[in-house]
Amino acid sequence: MNHPELTPGDAAVRLDQDSDCIYLDVRTPEEFSQGHAPGAWNIPIFLADPASGQMTPNPEFTLVCQAVLPPETPMVVGCASGIRSQQAIVTLSDFGYDQLSNLRGGFSGRRTPSGELITPGWADSGLPTETGDGGEHSWASLRRR
Repeated sequence: MNHPELTPGDAAVRLDQDSDCIYLDVRTPEEFSQGHAPGAWNIPIFLADPASGQMTPNPEFTLVCQAVLPPETPMVVGCASGIRSQQAIVTLSDFGYDQLSNLRGGFSGRRTPSGELITPGWADSGLPTETGDGGEHSWASLRRR
């Protein structure tokens, strides 16, 4: 199934108009705590390996998603630039989730290797942001459910 890609502005409207729709942020907890959309849920698809610092697949990603999010949950899925979120959408689709939209540009936007902004993300679009772990929607909290 082909899932739509929403601009940050369109995603904000969708989240505002559909109280059942959640923003699923699949970045690491460290990235998430530095800034995220208000009310976002943090379930990382990759985590930094403590020994090497390299990003490795989160073995609990689908288990936690299945435990806390029914498959019919409408979601805007975002990461830093829109790449990891697309991977998360493919993974979630395999488990029966079908109301998924990818956030174009993610939270931080897509940039050239020299740092020039190509696709604005949530933060670049002037949309509200907050910092911190997300409380009940933090990775630490959600993985305990």
